[in-house]
Amino acid sequence: MSAQLEADVRTISPEMPAMFDGMKLAAVATVLYVIVRSLNLKCPTAAPDITCQDTPLNRYLLKSCPILTKEYIPPLLWGKSGHLQTALYGKMGRVKSPKPCGLRKYLPMPDGATATFDLFEPQGVHSTGDDITMVICPGIGNHSEKHYIRTFVDYSQKQGYRCAVLNHLGALPNIELTSPRMFTYGCTWEFSAMVGYIIRTFPQTQLIVVGFSLGGNIACKYLGENLANQERVLCCVSVCQGYSALRAQETFLQWGQCRRLYNFLMADNMKKIILSHRASLFGMSSSNMEAADLSRLYTATSLMQIDDNIMRKFHGHNSLKEYYEKESCVHYIHNISVPLLLMNSSDDPLVHQSLLTIPRTLAEKKQNVIFTLTLHGGHLGFFEGAVLFPQPLSWMDKVIVSYANAICQWEKHRPQCQ
Repeated sequence: MSAQLEADVRTISPEMPAMFDGMKLAAVATVLYVIVRSLNLKCPTAAPDITCQDTPLNRYLLKSCPILTKEYIPPLLWGKSGHLQTALYGKMGRVKSPKPCGLRKYLPMPDGATATFDLFEPQGVHSTGDDITMVICPGIGNHSEKHYIRTFVDYSQKQGYRCAVLNHLGALPNIELTSPRMFTYGCTWEFSAMVGYIIRTFPQTQLIVVGFSLGGNIACKYLGENLANQERVLCCVSVCQGYSALRAQETFLQWGQCRRLYNFLMADNMKKIILSHRASLFGMSSSNMEAADLSRLYTATSLMQIDDNIMRKFHGHNSLKEYYEKESCVHYIHNISVPLLLMNSSDDPLVHQSLLTIPRTLAEKKQNVIFTLTLHGGHLGFFEGAVLFPQPLSWMDKVIVSYANAICQWEKHRPQCQ
């Protein structure tokens, strides 16, 4: 019997290592396949897809901004993943972010709120010799101290632009609210107050309006809701916004592109901001909030729940649908007549592809609009780099300043440009 077992062992043993080696190879192949698929390593790079009408101004802009028509090349190993681009922007913002020095301004609002913004003077003379101010509206819950804002401001200052950056009401952790209200998806009151201050203080300046993500919605809504707001404005640039909150909310409940997860993470961040101002938002006598609203806030797991229970009540909207309808720029953006650059990325996990029909249709119908859609870039990522490490300055920063420079030159030398 023992002799037979030894014979069986001798017969099986040579095959076992080969079998294990095969399993190891299969496991390695599976891991590599998952990595290649998740990082989109096989996906090609390409120039942005441009939608615009054939006009003298648009021809001039595309000729003067070659970065818009050249191939955007993200970092090789991870830059083709919209999730990693978005995550890197969310966690780190930018690489080696500078620290521009500015002055913080405080503006009292009619309802008792106090708007704040940071003012950064230019570090050189603009190429046209004119006084030009970039009025900048950051993304959701962001402010002038965020790394991507600091990087963009520093680059713009060196190109001769003054920069005014809105700090969303309630976003700065060390600034207390002075009324039971904080920023919302489309409230333009604070942005309007900042622009008004700039125009009064610098009567000779011209304006370039820039909005990132939620800030793009606010900037476009501000320009479109009152034609007088477009006076002194040379152009507007909007990056990675979703255009319609009502249509976007449906996509945020889907698991595709992990949007449901992003929804949860952003809702958790909003809860932290709201709870940090709990005394002001829920304790003041003029507050519209009740104890039940605070209880529902603790259990909220999505932005829609927070918007319905908290945010819409800041401005007295009767329903979530009414709040989204009245605060989305999609109902105002067609009123903008100044040159308008709308930028989005195809792999942005926060902006569903169905929302991109809005800027594309607008650019097809209006002569002043250019819609730029990149293949890669994520949400406010747009990192550039060779293999692994990204450059400090993003493709997005370069495009905005290049477009602004071209617009300024066009306005300065319009007959020659035409």
